[in-house]
Amino acid sequence: MASEQKTSPFGTDISLLGEEHVRRYRETDGEVGYLWNGATVLLLTTRGRKTGQPRTTPLIFCQVGERYVVIASKGGAPQHPAWYLNLCADPRVEVQIRNERFAALARTAESPEREELWAAAVAQWPNYEAYQARTQRRIPVVVLERVR
Repeated sequence: MASEQKTSPFGTDISLLGEEHVRRYRETDGEVGYLWNGATVLLLTTRGRKTGQPRTTPLIFCQVGERYVVIASKGGAPQHPAWYLNLCADPRVEVQIRNERFAALARTAESPEREELWAAAVAQWPNYEAYQARTQRRIPVVVLERVR
């Protein structure tokens, strides 16, 4: 079943978002949803800081060495996304990339690592620069490292 394409102000296809994106990604092991608007997407599961319930979010990511990098942009909103606040409260997360699921620890990158990873993320998704220009907050760069 093809969905009607919808586009954002940035010209991106937003027909696959949120819970629908998570559902389709999981049921197809990422065949649907891993590539989104030319960028790669992972599923990040955090624990709700208030409820303790698992919360899964599809996020654009890039890989730099063994680090998986996601950006807490929320499209340039003035506040951090809920998933970021959740991982700040509990950095133990689950990641799914295509059909692979693994436990990871999340941390916010600090300078100079942050600048290196920000540049890699912007190369993957140039809209991050526009998102940063829309907000006063410094958008966090998050590193997800596998728990071995």
